[in-house]
Amino acid sequence: MTRATHRSAEEIGRTEVGPRPLPPLGEPRVGVPPAGVDTALPNGLRVIAVRHGQVPMVEMRLRIPFAGEAEEHPAQAEVLAETLLTGTARRDRVKMDTDLAAVGGDLHAVVDPERLSIAGDALASGLDTLLDVLADALTGATYADDEVNAERARLVERIGVARSQPRVIAREELQRHRYGDHPYTREVPQAEDVAEVTPEQVRALHSAAVLPRGSVLVLVGDIDPHVVIGEVERALAGWKSEDSAREMPALPLVTGGDVRLVHRPGAVQSQLRFSAQALARTDERYPALQIANLVFGGYFSSRLVENIREDKGYTYGAHSSFEFTKGNGTLLVDADTASEVTAAALLETRYELARMALVPPSESEVESARQYAIGGLLTSTASQSGLASTLSALAAAGLDQNWLTAHAERLRDVTVEQVAEAAKLFAPSEFTGIVVGDADKLADELRLLGGVELP
Repeated sequence: MTRATHRSAEEIGRTEVGPRPLPPLGEPRVGVPPAGVDTALPNGLRVIAVRHGQVPMVEMRLRIPFAGEAEEHPAQAEVLAETLLTGTARRDRVKMDTDLAAVGGDLHAVVDPERLSIAGDALASGLDTLLDVLADALTGATYADDEVNAERARLVERIGVARSQPRVIAREELQRHRYGDHPYTREVPQAEDVAEVTPEQVRALHSAAVLPRGSVLVLVGDIDPHVVIGEVERALAGWKSEDSAREMPALPLVTGGDVRLVHRPGAVQSQLRFSAQALARTDERYPALQIANLVFGGYFSSRLVENIREDKGYTYGAHSSFEFTKGNGTLLVDADTASEVTAAALLETRYELARMALVPPSESEVESARQYAIGGLLTSTASQSGLASTLSALAAAGLDQNWLTAHAERLRDVTVEQVAEAAKLFAPSEFTGIVVGDADKLADELRLLGGVELP
């Protein structure tokens, strides 16, 4: 009998003459665009249907521009999103859920200052039911008094909890610091405003703002795109209006300046949030900036993470990322730190921003970030859900599947020199932001750093 011997990973990785050399990384596969159709229906709704047939499912994303400048709009919009799918003239809440469950389906709605989003999925064979329930909600949602009252009460409670969370406080303060009183800043409504919302107001908002013209419906799955377009047109024939959905007003550009300290009495942690103007996805320099952002703080092997997390232990996580609105893009940098190292973390973050602008990324840094960006792009769109969400986000920027398919090649073509030029956008003078923490603990050290507006 032959006895199998166990070898550890270290033993497997070595030979008599030393460690086994690792094989080189292979070139990422070139994405092959799936078959799709991108068209506008007579009611003004843009429909994107794409075949992605690995599993017999279909993913749906409906994006309705849903901006409003009235003070009461955020509260009413939140209640609408919570109650849109609670009943229609044809189906009560239980019937809607039962019909969707019969085809393995689900629908849910969320809202933000830009859009009302309705997302769902179902078995591909049940797409007709998914579309029928969706159409029923879009054209016949009743917003029954008891449903609105119950969901409103739950929403008030959730908002009260959310508004006590440090990350929510920091986000709201950053938005106000960047954009003043622009409607985009009103992401979380006041609980007292939500408590005042009536069913009649929600019905009126639905009638005025849940509109097809200017909206985008994305369907990705085991479908025939050409056939599906006809099914969507028939299902949503009753959803129509001569008016267009409400786009958010253009955001003002983010300008660099002092960081503002926001006093949060008794806080043992601080939230650091910084922002600078970036580029829209449509800008030809965006691929280079995307790679530069990864090098700075966009993934775990970045300079910022290496400095304030791995080397100095000031934070568990530091990140830099993009935030896109129509025709616009901004850079965001965030980290949470203990109060006693807040000033040090701010100093090191400024140092890394300056180093990014003055010491361009090396060829190895660029290549590592490039491979990560291309791999992330391919994996994020490999699933039906990921592809549907990505196409929906791109459609909001006026982009289509062709842009997505070509983006991996754009990333491959970016040069080290182009990344170095894009990295100049990380100059500390381009950034502004906020620090949320206990001013009694932080003010003296932050005053010494300078560039901080104290309360």
